[in-house]
Order: sequence, then structure tokens, then C-alpha cells
Amino acid sequence: MKKPLLIILTALAVLLLGQVSLAANPTHLKTLKETNKCTRCNLSGARLNGARLMRAKLSGANLSNAKLRGANLRGANLGGANLSGADLRRANLRGANMGRANLGGADLGGANLRGANLSGANTSGANLKGANLTDAKGAPSGK
Repeated sequence: MKKPLLIILTALAVLLLGQVSLAANPTHLKTLKETNKCTRCNLSGARLNGARLMRAKLSGANLSNAKLRGANLRGANLGGANLSGADLRRANLRGANMGRANLGGADLGGANLRGANLSGANTSGANLKGANLTDAKGAPSGK
């Protein structure tokens, strides 16, 4: 009876520790809010819905699974950032640099990407339904 309990507790600990490592670094989140920049930061899973991050410097940042619905990222530098699985619905990314960013599985439904740089970005599995891609550089075709 002790062995199955030990196995269950071990599995639970692995799951919990795995989730902790996927959470945004609180220090990095504070840095972003105070300075509007956080290059190469761990902001995975961060809750930033509606955040005002105009011209934010986030190149190389890990924003995987971040909640950025309705966020204003106009002119932000997200070059090389990991935005896989991020919720960017109705976000303002007008003129943002997203070159070489990973947008795999991200939800960009209704987002404003007018004039954004998407050169070399991975958009496989991304939802771009209703997104404004007018004048976007390197925008995926047929979406």
C-alpha cells in the first residue's frame, strides 16, 4: 500500500515542479512593468491582458502561453521572442518587430499587425483569423 502512494506523491511533485518552472519570473515581470523592457526574460504564462507595453523591448523573451489579450504592444521589439501558445487576441501589434519570433499555436485573432515585421517568424498553427496584416513584412500568405 505504501508503494502506490509513494508513486502518486512522486508524480504529483513532478507535475507541480514542472508547472513552477513554466511560470513567469516575478523579478522579470516587475522589471518589465517598471522599465518597459525585459530582453531575454522568462515571462512564460504571464497575465498581461490589456497591458500598455508600447515600444517595449522584449527581444528574445520567453512569453510562451502568456495572456496578452487586448494588450497594446504597438512598436514593441519582440524579435526572436517565444510567443508560442500566447493569447494575443485583439492585441495592438502595429509596427511591432516580430522577426524570427516563435508564434506557433499563438492566437492572434483580430490582432492589429499593420506594418509589423514578421520576417522569419514561425506562424505554424497560429490563429490569424480577422487579424489586420496590411503592410506587414513577411506576413504568411493565404491566412
